[in-house]
Amino acid sequence: MSKKIEIKNIYFDYVGKNKTFGALEDINLDVEEGEFICILGSSGCGKSTLLSILNGLNKPKSGEILIDGKRVVGSGADRAVVFQNYSLFPFLTVKENVMFGAKKSLKRKEFSKEERIRRVNSYIEAVGLLEAVDKYPFELSGGMQQRVAIARALALESDILLLDEPFSAIDPKLRLELQELISELSKKHKKTVVFITHDIDEAILLADRVVVMEPKHIKQTININLPYPRVREELVGKPLFESIHRKLISSFYENIEENIYEEVSL
Repeated sequence: MSKKIEIKNIYFDYVGKNKTFGALEDINLDVEEGEFICILGSSGCGKSTLLSILNGLNKPKSGEILIDGKRVVGSGADRAVVFQNYSLFPFLTVKENVMFGAKKSLKRKEFSKEERIRRVNSYIEAVGLLEAVDKYPFELSGGMQQRVAIARALALESDILLLDEPFSAIDPKLRLELQELISELSKKHKKTVVFITHDIDEAILLADRVVVMEPKHIKQTININLPYPRVREELVGKPLFESIHRKLISSFYENIEENIYEEVSL
């Protein structure tokens, strides 16, 4: 496998009127082509900030990010993003929202109009929404809207998928279904995925490798050596799953416990 993403010595500050807040310090991480990475951390640790830099929306104070050996200098169609809040165009139908992704695709010139339509329909079918192609976002449930966002991201035909806690506002049952869907589609379409989450079970179900963040820093990376497909009900109680789960809980909560202890001791 070759390096798809190289994150090198990233520092980032949020600058206000009277104060500068250091959000990231000395972040280094390589992501292999086709690898599914989950970045796990509590709120405010900097994981979404890192994703925004990877997407080109924020510029680091120092350091650089390389994709296929080329420095990231802004946003681009080589990276598809799925946000927590769906971010659909309310005045476009399901099909039109997904077609928007297809029109922005770097590979659009390779396909005829008929082929683009066929591919758009295949992505809509992949997320189970063929019967809703002519509906508008306000006519869809939250889970259905997120499925549209995933289909639109796939239609962009990018090698890299960036997902910022996309299932955190969705009910638990549907969340499991969408986790299985994104895992299946990422493998089928050979995507390199960076997925932000604060949910330990979600990270284990999805990731080839979990990157645990503490405030400003990467604390630890843990390989998830479990076969795909992963179904939570089939994994819970198995020794390897429980071992990984304990390791992540220990790493995830250690700093939270230390911070609480310091505050209580003051």
